[in-house]
Amino acid sequence: MIATLSLESLLRRDRCVIIAGLAGIGVVSWGYLAYEAHRMYATGICSCAGLKMSGPDTEAWSAGTILLLFLMWAEMMVAMMVPTVAPTVLLFARLNRKRREQERPYVPAAVFLCGYLAVWTLFSLVIAVAQWALHGAALLSPTMRGQSAWLGAGLLLAAGVFQFTPWKHACLRHCRSPLESLMAGWREGRWGAFAMGWRNGAYCTGCCWVLMALLFVLGVMNVLWVSAITALVLAEKALPRGALIGRSAGATMVAWGAWMVVRATG
Repeated sequence: MIATLSLESLLRRDRCVIIAGLAGIGVVSWGYLAYEAHRMYATGICSCAGLKMSGPDTEAWSAGTILLLFLMWAEMMVAMMVPTVAPTVLLFARLNRKRREQERPYVPAAVFLCGYLAVWTLFSLVIAVAQWALHGAALLSPTMRGQSAWLGAGLLLAAGVFQFTPWKHACLRHCRSPLESLMAGWREGRWGAFAMGWRNGAYCTGCCWVLMALLFVLGVMNVLWVSAITALVLAEKALPRGALIGRSAGATMVAWGAWMVVRATG
């Protein structure tokens, strides 16, 4: 009886530690993001990208800047995606707690989370290169906001149309069925858990990558815009009518993009 109570207490404490860890990561990453955004707009300096973002001495971005941009995007992806994957991480932890009860091998949920974030880290490198190229083509303002109506319209139309594609539907279905996905792709051991997290992250990236590009429309460091995209991703994955919300958002993006085209040509 005492052993049973001790095990139950350990399992509850394990769950609390995971929740506290996820919450801590979220608070720290969002707090740092808000601090950097405030600092950039207040002083014209984005320290996370190592650049002076405004004024007559705005420095030219070189290939060496990609590393700093990569770190900025990686931090931002952690802030945006950890809240959306939290339910899946907790589900993975619950499945492992049951395995522990059955005296079977188990793996910490942190390993799964690391696999998930590894995919978004790779995505951060890709989009950092894209930002460097856009800046080189003079399509971004010093505050990392698109200054071409055609760029903004193109991104909105692409993101809106993507919401209705089979690719989006397939990836979103995986994200909305975490238990089915975990059980179907279950692998043993730490590398197995990392691979499961990587697989989940790959589906999530496939579902949301175009939405992340929308940060170039109203500003990469625009906290309200970042929050809106995060809320949309979370709603799509977690709410009962998430797919409908995603399609409604897609229709809104298409209408917004079309309005920008009309305005640019009018």
